[in-house]
Amino acid sequence: MKVALVVNPFATRVSGERLERVRDELARAGELDVFLTQRPGHATELVAEAVRDGVEAIVVYSGDGGFNEALNGLEADVPIGFLPGGGTSVLSRALGLPADPVEAARAVAGALVDGRTRRITVGCVNGRRFAFSAGVGLDAEAVRRVDALGRRADGRRPGDLAFAVAIVRALAANRGHLEPQLEIAGLGRAALAFVANGTPYTYAKRLPLPIAPEARFELGLDLVAPIRVRRRTLVGTALRILTGRVRHGPYLYGHDLDRVEITCDSPMPLHADGEDLGDVSEAVFEAERAAVSVLV
Repeated sequence: MKVALVVNPFATRVSGERLERVRDELARAGELDVFLTQRPGHATELVAEAVRDGVEAIVVYSGDGGFNEALNGLEADVPIGFLPGGGTSVLSRALGLPADPVEAARAVAGALVDGRTRRITVGCVNGRRFAFSAGVGLDAEAVRRVDALGRRADGRRPGDLAFAVAIVRALAANRGHLEPQLEIAGLGRAALAFVANGTPYTYAKRLPLPIAPEARFELGLDLVAPIRVRRRTLVGTALRILTGRVRHGPYLYGHDLDRVEITCDSPMPLHADGEDLGDVSEAVFEAERAAVSVLV
């Protein structure tokens, strides 16, 4: 089998020693070509080129940003696997792969040999695919604030603590108060919106944060949108959202949706899988059901 391994050498848990061990595991499954990303967006190009060259499977060793780029370069129905190279690596963990990249490579190699795959839905927002989460408003603003911190000397991004601090600062900038500022077609007005393709929505270290606990990779998209955020109920609201207790109360909720249309009163930040997609006035989310075959 001809396999392409796309690697982000700057990801938090990628090192020369680990890469060699990952290569050894995957080489059991067939002929392996390794490609290193050099810049943002490069994984999309590398995956697209590999598919055109007739590769039979793709494995990505990266964080969630690289996973997202790879999905956006997957132009044909080629099986793809994800090895956890980032500090969080939500997608690979949510798919049930080991947290250790070498152990994950061993599992993916076994899937390649046995032909073991799982078909999953992927989301798409304004033409950009996402694997597990996207959002308009607060969490997208936090992503932007973390990106603004830049990378460390070794090229790695700040971790979960920086993201938590960014959310606090984003709320502080609004004095802990968010009024409805976007319209969700068919549901009503809300202050912000989380769109999930699976669960958990993200992790805080080892702690899964479901937000939309009914979301499944085999189904459509789930939506959680707090109608407003008030300072006096901020802690309770945050806890309910992070633990996924949002079926009742001041939240808009949708499960197994094919399409979510959002119109903002003024341009708001948008993210997909933790990647900043800029400010938008409109965001159209769609479910591409059973679109991707994942090595598990």
